[in-house]
Order: sequence, then structure tokens, then C-alpha cells
Amino acid sequence: MELTLQQLKQYDGTTPSKPIYLAVKGRIFDVTTGKSFYGPGGDYAMFAGKDASRALAKMSKDEDDVVGSLHGLSDKEMGVLNDWEKKFEAKYPIVGRVAS
Repeated sequence: MELTLQQLKQYDGTTPSKPIYLAVKGRIFDVTTGKSFYGPGGDYAMFAGKDASRALAKMSKDEDDVVGSLHGLSDKEMGVLNDWEKKFEAKYPIVGRVAS
């Protein structure tokens, strides 16, 4: 499955009948089983329905960082992002990619 960023927004947890998706480095993970974190009211709800790569790399909850751009990230931040990616791979199924 390939979704545009606009289409990905539909999977932000606000529609109970739809799964919750979150993208890391362009790969879309189904994080529905983590809805207490990613669903409405969850600590990481701002990541749902978006590519959260930059925010994860920077360990940021700033809305401006919740984007897929990796431009200008330091080696340390890329390492942090790679660690997050491994955690997501171990816990959640990959269901698609963000259309470029």
C-alpha cells in the first residue's frame, strides 16, 4: 500500500473504525495496538497519521518537527532515529510506504 501524506492523515486515530498509522523514514507502521500512546489523548498522539521521523530523531514533541524530512539531522540524531525504527519494526507491522 502506498499513501500520500494527505491520505495518511486519515489514520490519526480520530476515526475508531480505522487503524492508526505512523510513518518512520517513509515506511508506514500500524500502531493501532499502541492506541493508548498514539490514539487521541495519548502522549504521542501528535505523531499519528504523520511521518514522525524528524521528531523521533530529535526526541521532540514540537509540532514543527513532526515531518519526514531528515535534512540537517546530526549523526547522533540519525542514530536515535535508527533505534526508534528498530523498535517500531519489532513491535508493529509495516503496512506500506509514504508516496514520494
